[in-house]
Amino acid sequence: MKVLVINGPNINFLGIREPEIYGKTTYNDMLKIIGEYAEKIDVCVSFFQSNHEGALVDAIQNAYYDKIDGIIINPAAYTHTSVAILDALKAVGIKTVEVHLSAVEKREDFRQISYVGKYAEKTITGQGVNGYLQALDYLKEQIK
Repeated sequence: MKVLVINGPNINFLGIREPEIYGKTTYNDMLKIIGEYAEKIDVCVSFFQSNHEGALVDAIQNAYYDKIDGIIINPAAYTHTSVAILDALKAVGIKTVEVHLSAVEKREDFRQISYVGKYAEKTITGQGVNGYLQALDYLKEQIK
């Protein structure tokens, strides 16, 4: 089973950006945790991060050609603004789990809208890095 983990803008600044909200785990530490867990549960995982909306759309479209079985996506700020990312997910038809490190439902009003959530089968919020591991478990269960 192949899963692509996509992270949007500023996720590469984990451990630096607002540690009171996002914690002190760095982006590279997070990738290591996810990668080790994926290996343990026999999932082939790859990672993509960009601060650019079009690059995220390209990664989603490339997942179709790469025959990716599942997508875990943290679109970050694009969660609340990007119809393009929603449309790309709908176009490729790949099972998707939306993950947010923080509990976005408890944050600012503008963060209450999730375009990605209109497509994703499941949304996991407020679990930090463990949210990605939960998403891997979910996809492993759903894709057989």
